[in-house]
Amino acid sequence: MYPSLTPPRQVKIGDAAAFAGITPRAIRHYHEIGLLPEPERGGDGRRRYGHDDMTRLLWIRKMADAGISLDDMRAAFGEARDEAGDEALDIESVLSRLEETLAAQEAAIKRRRAAVQRLQAVGSPLGLLSEPVTDRLSPLPPGALRPSDLDALLVTERIFGPLGAAIQAGTFIVLATHPDLRAEEDRLEAAEAALDDGVEPDDPRVEELAVQRCAHQMALNQAIEAAGLDAAEEKIFEIYDADLKGEEGTEMSTATAITKMPYDFSPARMRCVELAGRLFDEALADAHSADS
Repeated sequence: MYPSLTPPRQVKIGDAAAFAGITPRAIRHYHEIGLLPEPERGGDGRRRYGHDDMTRLLWIRKMADAGISLDDMRAAFGEARDEAGDEALDIESVLSRLEETLAAQEAAIKRRRAAVQRLQAVGSPLGLLSEPVTDRLSPLPPGALRPSDLDALLVTERIFGPLGAAIQAGTFIVLATHPDLRAEEDRLEAAEAALDDGVEPDDPRVEELAVQRCAHQMALNQAIEAAGLDAAEEKIFEIYDADLKGEEGTEMSTATAITKMPYDFSPARMRCVELAGRLFDEALADAHSADS
């Protein structure tokens, strides 16, 4: 014969907590928020918990284990219901919200596990970038990218999302495998940084550098196409585009990014960047016209 599991008729808070598998502090919190009615106190001034209190505590523990919030528990235990149907509808709403929360938590755990697996496979910090980026860079040997390359990909991923960073990854693949293009990139970056040292926006060097930057970017594009990396871009989009649609918290608009990142380019350098961008767009348009 099984022993009776009914607790003593009245017990102190410590015994009630031990029986329910919680802490006395948790029980006091339940009293404060109205989830568990305050029991009567004994002659010594201490709370005494009866059978109904203990079963309520056990149900609270079960609901907490299921992930139901304390507010929803309070609604479930509430007496303010005019019709039985209203009460059932409220519980259904609680469970619906819980299902949404658990689905979101499951998706977050899936993303974290994928990040851990990438870290195990490719190492840090590259493994902290999104899967489309790490997949795109997988042909490169370890250490082929510079820390500054990874920094740039991190910022691009924040501004334009994982697919935008995956596209930019093609440029870094070319730079890592073409020493001449890497040398030209280093030279241009140093020259552009020098524009911050008191150079006026109308200085002839600004336009000269913009023209050189445009020519270098066209050379990078040609190298990307020659290596077939543009086809790899299309494959990345086919694999990940649908999966990444609707993903929130990963990207922001360029305008927002400019206000958030502490850019400190001089007016001369900003003019160089803008002019180089216009020249590059025009060069691409001319190239496409010639091909057609």
